[in-house]
Amino acid sequence: MPQRRRPKRGSRAYGPRKRAQSQTPRLDSWPEISGTPKIQGFAGYKAGMTHAFIVDPRPKSTTSGMEIQVPVTVIEVPPMKVAAVRFYENSVLGLKTAGEVWAKDLDAILGKRLCVPKGHDESTFARYDGLDIEDVRVLAYTQPKMVSGVPKKVPDLMELRIGGGTIDERVAYAKSILGKEVPFDSFIAEGAYTDVIAVTKGKGFQGVTKRWGVKLLSHRNSKHRRGIGNLGPKRPGYVRSTVPGSGQMGYHQRTEFNKKVMKVGTDGSEVTPRGGFLNYGEVRNTYVLVHGSVPGPTKRLIRFRDATRAPKKGSTEAVDVTYVSTDSKQGA
Repeated sequence: MPQRRRPKRGSRAYGPRKRAQSQTPRLDSWPEISGTPKIQGFAGYKAGMTHAFIVDPRPKSTTSGMEIQVPVTVIEVPPMKVAAVRFYENSVLGLKTAGEVWAKDLDAILGKRLCVPKGHDESTFARYDGLDIEDVRVLAYTQPKMVSGVPKKVPDLMELRIGGGTIDERVAYAKSILGKEVPFDSFIAEGAYTDVIAVTKGKGFQGVTKRWGVKLLSHRNSKHRRGIGNLGPKRPGYVRSTVPGSGQMGYHQRTEFNKKVMKVGTDGSEVTPRGGFLNYGEVRNTYVLVHGSVPGPTKRLIRFRDATRAPKKGSTEAVDVTYVSTDSKQGA
């Protein structure tokens, strides 16, 4: 009789499962886009979740053209400020930083994040005229002081790629936004798909059953039920990484692909529930409604990026949002 086999319990897709190094997510890749130059990323703060009614845009759906209820996440996205322009050139090891040009008169509080370089002006760009520039990116920082629900005031600094057009057009666009505020609509429009990157909720040190979902041991086991059956064979003389074990659970960087931007609004009272969002309060700046849930708890920094795996047949037309629930989230 052939031996019955089953997949191992628990996903091995992410390893090692240790705490994220930073709450500011790190992006290692950017998609290539066409059209006029623009920034390919943005950042905001998670306010909470609610539900909305939209007109179903799917042509083959049984509810096509009818109102349906969908869960949405509210993310507050105040304007970001561009602090510097960074140039990259090719090397045998890949992209290599060629240099930076920093803006003048940046917010003084940015000095609590890093030592801000001084003495840069328009003439600093001339240093990189003869170089073979391969990529152009900007260093932008958030403005948490504008958000009532986030207690910290030190901004988060991150790198955003400039995509579209030629290299010269990208450099010209980067120069035009250096030292200025960029709004969310300069990144993406309603109806488009975006990738959402954030650090998940931290759950601390957890046992093997909760962390990996392994089967409970028999009730006849005299020592424990929520442990692993065995740690593997005698040889090799160590515990392999494939053996489920207890340890850190949560607080990992995760990416949600192809989240649809349902709505971008400027009046936070349209989506703020009565009494405010739990542990957050009121939305006072530009906000974005994203279809479904996103990683992380309330107040967590959320990063956006142009979709790297955008669906080929997905519609990017604006969604008709007819109603957004503002019922109290405080409970009964």
